[in-house]
Formats: sequence, structure tokens, C-alpha cells
Amino acid sequence: MSQKKKAILLFASILFIDQFVKLYIKSNFWLGQEYHVLGDWFIIHFTENNGMAYGMELGGMVGKISLSLFRLVAISVIGWYIFHLIKKGTNTGVVLGFTAIMAGATGNIIDSAFYGIIFSDSSWLHVAQLMPSGGGYAPFLFGKVVDMLYFPVIDMQMPGWVPIWGGGQFVFFQPVFNIADSAITIGVIYMLLFERNFFKK
Repeated sequence: MSQKKKAILLFASILFIDQFVKLYIKSNFWLGQEYHVLGDWFIIHFTENNGMAYGMELGGMVGKISLSLFRLVAISVIGWYIFHLIKKGTNTGVVLGFTAIMAGATGNIIDSAFYGIIFSDSSWLHVAQLMPSGGGYAPFLFGKVVDMLYFPVIDMQMPGWVPIWGGGQFVFFQPVFNIADSAITIGVIYMLLFERNFFKK
């Protein structure tokens, strides 16, 4: 299989899985609903955010538009760069690493761009409706990103003698994220660990 076909297959697979899971969660869970998959350390927990990966946010309308535009530009630049790398005959691992990052960014921009248009708002009391008669909950580029993967592997009370956090609750890993976030993270970590020679060049 050619590099181009591998990149397209990886991109399409990540995007399909990401959107399939998000559409299912958004259509079947109320906000805050959770399902324990493996005890208390792997939980499907439905939440939404207005911002970046792992629940980070940029404040207000300006922040939301800036983030959406940045994502669109980043996706375009990465897509062009991947095409350039394929033409140069660059190592397949590098091409696929960048492809995973682009797929993750695309998955989250789809939420921001379209979910506000095609869904009613989710709440703690009811599940969102797909294509509601009264229209969606937000205009183009103002939708919320759907998150659902929660891995509180460590959940403990910090000893009182620990500075600043002593006596408080410590949870690792606390952010709730999605498949797209995972693709971006895996792509970046893979590149840093296994494709360092590419950056040296």
C-alpha cells in the first residue's frame, strides 16, 4: 500500500471512530452521565468544553473564534505538509505521525463547527436531540467539543504534610478527553520518541 493510501486510511479511521463515539454519546447521554467500564479507573463520563484538548479553554467569544480559526489554519498547513512529505518520499512513520495529529485536530473542529448547528443543547436533565425542530444550540464555529474518556487511575487523599495540596483530594488522570485528543497526543509522542532523526534533519 502506498504512503498516500496509508495516510488516507489512518485519517479516515481516526475521524470515523472519533465522530461515531461522539455522536453516540451526545445522542444518548445527558450531561454528566457516566458509565463505569473497568471499575473506578476507566469511566465513560459525558462532558463538553469550549476549548482545546483535555478541557483547556480560551475565554469568551474572541477566544472561541481564535481557537477555531487556528485549528482550521493548522489543519490546512499540516495537510499541505503531509502531501509535501509524501512527494519527497519521507519515512512512512513521519507521514503517519503527522496524519494522526491532523485527524485529531479535524475531529475536534467538526464538533466546534457543526455540533451547535445539528444538536440541541445537552443538560443535566435531558439528552440532546439531533436536528431539533427549533434549530441547534449555537451558530457555526461556536459548538462545544464532546469529551467522554476519563481515567482516574489514582484517586487519593494527599497527606497533610504535603505543601499546598496537603489534605486535598488528588486525582490522576483528571481531565476528560476524547479520541481526537488521544490521536493528537499519540501522534506527538510517537514523533518525539521514534522520529527524532526527522527533526534533526
